[in-house]
Amino acid sequence: MLRIRRPCLLVVATSFLVACQPGENGTKEAIPAPAAGDVVTILFTNDVESAYDPIPAYWLDDLATIGGIAHMTTLIDEIRSTEPNVLLFDSGDIFTGSLAKLTDGELAFELMITMGYDAMAIGNHEFEYGHDILEWQKHRASFPVLGANLFYKGTQHPFAQAHTVIEQEGVRIGVIGIMGQDAATAIIPSYIEPIDVIDPAIAVRKSVDELRDDVDLIVLLTHQGKTAPMQTDAESDPRLQRDIDADIALAGAVPGIDVLLAGHADAGTPVPVINEKSGTIIMQTYGQATHLGYLQITLDPESRGIVDYDGKLIPVDADRWKADSRIDAKLAQYRAAHPELLRIIGRTAGRMNRRYIEESDLGNLFTDAFVAASGADIGLLHNGSLRKDLPGGEIQLVDLLDTYPFVDDVNVKSFNGEQLRQIFEQSLTLERGMLQVAGIEVTYDLSKPEYQRLVSLQRNGAEIADDEELTIAAPGFLTEGGDLYETFRESPVMRSVGKVPDVMIDYFAGHDVVPVPPRGRQTDVSR
Repeated sequence: MLRIRRPCLLVVATSFLVACQPGENGTKEAIPAPAAGDVVTILFTNDVESAYDPIPAYWLDDLATIGGIAHMTTLIDEIRSTEPNVLLFDSGDIFTGSLAKLTDGELAFELMITMGYDAMAIGNHEFEYGHDILEWQKHRASFPVLGANLFYKGTQHPFAQAHTVIEQEGVRIGVIGIMGQDAATAIIPSYIEPIDVIDPAIAVRKSVDELRDDVDLIVLLTHQGKTAPMQTDAESDPRLQRDIDADIALAGAVPGIDVLLAGHADAGTPVPVINEKSGTIIMQTYGQATHLGYLQITLDPESRGIVDYDGKLIPVDADRWKADSRIDAKLAQYRAAHPELLRIIGRTAGRMNRRYIEESDLGNLFTDAFVAASGADIGLLHNGSLRKDLPGGEIQLVDLLDTYPFVDDVNVKSFNGEQLRQIFEQSLTLERGMLQVAGIEVTYDLSKPEYQRLVSLQRNGAEIADDEELTIAAPGFLTEGGDLYETFRESPVMRSVGKVPDVMIDYFAGHDVVPVPPRGRQTDVSR
C-alpha cells in the first residue's frame, strides 16, 4: 500500500496530537473520530535487568513497594483485557543477575515468552556472557530479537534480525531495533570483539526505506545514549537524570520513524517527548521493571497518519497488582534448580547502598576485598557494576550475585602516579559514575571544568608522585579498558586472583560480621 505521511499536526501542551484539514471556508476542521480498529496500544519496557522482585519504594511517598516481573505481568494483562490492539516491546538489557547468569540468559527469555512480548532490541547486557551465548540463546525467543546495526566483524553478515512486521486487527506495524555504539563500550571488550556495531542511522534508514510503504506505523526500539546511573532511587535525584539527546537526534536524522522507544539511559519520560523536526514520539522508562510504559496511538482510517496519542509511565504498584501465578511458578522452578543460591555466605553489620556519582558503602566494601585478596596497593571498581544494594544481616549467595552479576576476574596491574591522575580525571567527569576506591585518598572539586577537577591524590596522607609506581586491583572489565578507561590498556595484567564473586565470598568467610566501611575516601571540596 502507498504510505501517506501524517496530515497537518498540531503539538499542544497536553502532549497529544490533533489532525486538521481545510474546511469549505478555509478554516481548519477536526477529522472525524477514527474507527476503534485504528487504535494501537503499545506497552514497553527497557533495562529490566532481571529485576524479578518488588523493592521498597523508599524514595516515593505514595507507594510502599514497587516493581517485580510477576506484578508487572498482572498489570499488562489487565491492560490487554481493556484496551484495543495491545503490543508489548522491550528496548534491551534483559540479562544480568544470578539466575540469568546460571542459565546463560535462558530465564530472561522464558519470562518474556510467558509475558507475551512481541519484539525486543538487543542491549549491551545481552553480551554479558559473550556474543556466542547470546547468538544461541536468542533462538529460544518466540518473538524477534532485533539488532539492525550489528554485523559479524568485517562482513555484511548480520548478527541479528534487523526488523519485523507485525499485523494486528488490520494495522501493520514495522519494528526496528538497534544498539548504540556508546552502549557497546559498556561491555567487556573481548565479549563483543567479533561484532561490528555500525552507525545506527545507516542501519535504521535502510530498514525504514524497506518498510515505509508497506506498514501503517514504524516503531524504532533503541538501546543507546548515556549509560544509566546504577542507583536504586535514581529517578528522584536530579543530578543523575540522563538526557535522550541521542534518540532525539536519531529521530531527526532518519525520516519516517513514528515512535521511538528507548533504553540504556533509564531516562524516564513521564510524558512523551516529540522531535520538533520529524514529529517522532519518543519515550523511555526508568528501567528495573519499576514502571510500565504506555503509549496509545490513534491512526486516521484513510491516511494512516497519527491523529491522537496518549503516553505515560505507570508505576508497578506491587500492592495493587498481585503477582501473576505463571511468572511466580516459572521463577520458583528456576530457583529450585539452583538451591545453592540460598546458601548463607556471611553477615553484614548493616545495609550497604550504591551511589553512582559519589563514594558509597558498597563500593568501599568491594574495593577493600580486592586489596585484601590481592595485596595490591589500591583497589578500584567501576560503579556501573553494582546492580543492587546489599541488605544488612545474613547475606545469601543470591544477594551477592545480584549485587555483582558479572563473571570477570580481579586483575592486578601497575600504574604510575601520572597514569592514576588520568584515570581519576576521567572518573570525575562522572560520565560513567565515580570510581570506587580503597588504599587511596581522593580530593576533588566538581565546580571546576572536566579534566581539571582532581585536587590531590594521596596514599597514607602523602601526595602520590607522578613517577611513583603502585599496584592496582580491579575487575577485568576495567583492566581491559571498559567504560572508556583507555589508560587501563597501557599496562599488562601482572596476575589474577579469581573471579569477583569468589573474591567476595572469601572476604565474607574471613569475617564473622562484615562492618559497613567508613566513608571519607573521596572528598568534594566544592560542597
